[in-house]
Amino acid sequence: MPTFEDLVAEGAAAPTEGWDFSWFTGRASEERPAWGYAGLLADRLGAAAASLDVQTGGGEVYAAALTRAARRPARVAATESWPPNLALARARLARWDGAVAEAPDAGPLPFPDAAFDLVSSRHPTTRPWAEIARLLSPGGTYLSQGVGSGTHRVLAEALTGARPEPDLPSAALAADAARSAGLDVVDLRSQACRVEFTDVGAVVHFLRKVVWTVPDFSVERYRPQLAALHRRIERDGALVSWSQRYLLEARRPG
Repeated sequence: MPTFEDLVAEGAAAPTEGWDFSWFTGRASEERPAWGYAGLLADRLGAAAASLDVQTGGGEVYAAALTRAARRPARVAATESWPPNLALARARLARWDGAVAEAPDAGPLPFPDAAFDLVSSRHPTTRPWAEIARLLSPGGTYLSQGVGSGTHRVLAEALTGARPEPDLPSAALAADAARSAGLDVVDLRSQACRVEFTDVGAVVHFLRKVVWTVPDFSVERYRPQLAALHRRIERDGALVSWSQRYLLEARRPG
């Protein structure tokens, strides 16, 4: 059986570029929200003339939805802020002649007003609401799946100890921000999704990849806590954590 040191070394060596989570197969699993974001996005893409995916990462989810869409938009575009992901996204979206612009997550976004009838974002770090509203054409749709407050609180507290601050009503706050930007919220849903980590190497890789879970994470800084977590997983079979997800769909009035 792999030792604690073996597992930690594997998790520390795994590449973190893009949002492909196939490395975790057999080592971690996550329940998916019931609404099926990629399928919803594919439906919207099939009716769109011009589509923009904001903070596309490596373009993985956007490309999957484009593959499933009944027809492709005449214009396919995306933004991404992290240079290693830019190359991945450009290669992945080339099949649809997708133009991927380097742009900061908080904007500005380098496109003219009312350029898109569909704007999307999955798990954005922030939403530049004024830019989203500006880029949507009248009657255009914004579709997003967000990461709610309290996501992986169990995992974070296993390393850092209990946190006193309460979880926030993320979906409601996002909907309020959309309305303040002049958009009409047409769908809002939330779900807590079960996540299981079955070895400490998967925990290490996840914390290196999803850096906001424990912002100061490093193996050396948290080695004693990781060792305790390794023993806990060996005893219980898995660490069970929870991801909070919400779906938000909004439209610019026609």
